[in-house]
Order: sequence, then C-alpha cells, then structure tokens
Amino acid sequence: MTRFVALGDSLSEGVGDRLPDGAWRGWAALLAQGVRPPGEPLAFTNLAVSGAQSRDVAETQLPAALALRPQLASVVVGVNDTLRRTFDIGLLAGRLDRVCGELAGAGAVLLTACLPDPGRMLGLPGPLARPLARRQRAVNAVVHALSERYDAVHLHLAAPDWTEDRALWSADRLHPGERGHRAVAAAFHRLLRERGLALGPAPSPEPEQPPPSRTDAVRWLATAGTAWVVRRCGDLLPQLLALAAAELRHSATGTAALLDTHADTALARALDATMRA
Repeated sequence: MTRFVALGDSLSEGVGDRLPDGAWRGWAALLAQGVRPPGEPLAFTNLAVSGAQSRDVAETQLPAALALRPQLASVVVGVNDTLRRTFDIGLLAGRLDRVCGELAGAGAVLLTACLPDPGRMLGLPGPLARPLARRQRAVNAVVHALSERYDAVHLHLAAPDWTEDRALWSADRLHPGERGHRAVAAAFHRLLRERGLALGPAPSPEPEQPPPSRTDAVRWLATAGTAWVVRRCGDLLPQLLALAAAELRHSATGTAALLDTHADTALARALDATMRA
C-alpha cells in the first residue's frame, strides 16, 4: 500500500475548497486520488492544521507522520511564520531541514512548494507589504535550498501565473478556491508522473462548486476577515506597524536598501548554518 501524508497549514488542510457537507478537501486529497491506478490501495492522511507554523510541523506533525511510514510526504508551510512577530528565518530553516531530513531519511519522497507573498495577495499598501515580502522571499529561498538538498518534487506557487490568476483564489485572497486547489493538485500530479510516481488519472481541473462571488468576498471580510484581523492585532499588527514605520523612515533618508541588506544577511546565515548541519 502506498502511504501519502500531508503536513503543513491551512493550504494543505484544504481551506478554500469546501465540500457540500462543510468539510475541507483541498489539493492534497485531490492529488491522492491520482497517485495510484483506480482500484489500487492508497492510504492518505492529512495532518495539516490551519494556522500551523514551522514549529508546529516540526514538533507535532512530524512525529505523527513518521509513525505512518509514508512513501510520499508533502511539507508546505511558512506563511504563518511570516505573519508573526516571532519570525526568525534561522529557526524556520532549522525546523524545515529537520522535517525534510527525517522524512527523506525514512524513505519518503517529498513534495514542497514556495508560496506567494501574503502582503501582495491581500493588496496591502507598500510600507506594510514590503516587510512581509522580504520575509516570504526568505522563506521561499530556504524551501528552494532544502528542495534541492532532499531532491523534493517542488512546485513554484509564487510564480505570476499562479498569483495573478484571480480565478484560482478564494474570497479571502489567501487560499486557493476549488479551481486553485485542483490546479495545485494537477501540477503536483504532472511533476510526480514525470518521475514515474503518479500512475492514476490527473485530477479534473473543472470545479464542482460555483466560484466565489463579490458577495462572498464582502461576507468574508465582514465575518471571518474581521475575526482574522482581530486575532492578528495583538500579535502581528504592532510589529508590522513598527516595520512599516521603519520602511517610511529609511525611504525618507534614502537608506531603504539597508533593510534588504539586513534581510539578505540573515538569510545567508540561515542557509549557511542549515546546509552545514
């Protein structure tokens, strides 16, 4: 029996792709249907949890995944780390290296993805968006390096053909809608098939549910979107405002390049420490 385990956050949990019974499905479940030919056994377990950070994946999801002895394991996480005041690219790199290393060492083929910049997806103003963009670029650089190190099946979800096609995204602008989850599943299926690891049919690209309307977007902003902002006010917002103030201050003095230099230096140290481990 082929065993496929998904680790990560709300993207892999399936948020944005809701079934008629109210449950989330998502790209990983859609992909699982096409890994083996029809009728052949496959055990799929989704350990991803909305809001998970790299620490949650390393400390909680990884032991559960190893106990299942998977042949395939997806590790897609990092956006929630960028949305916290505790963001540390060095700690994130070390955690993801441990997760990928232990899964690969146990014989699993890894599936990874670099992710879009949340500030850009949300349409935040420049001084607020740029700090998040720096953080997400750093996370993606770490994921790229680890994907090469462990020969992962890697998908570039930060590419413009993903981020600029609004038909792929749900009303919250942070998660794919059903069409987007199907596109992610189909892209991973194609990459797996190229390695001879996907032997079943590719997921259908056509959604079964209607796409989110403008009314859906307004409803989300008035309900779940407001709740999301409230939760972040005591965590990310104070630091993000401080980061935005630093952006404006450096812009006014012509020293904005220093912020990029500091971020690049932290990333270089994180990659150096991780690759030497």
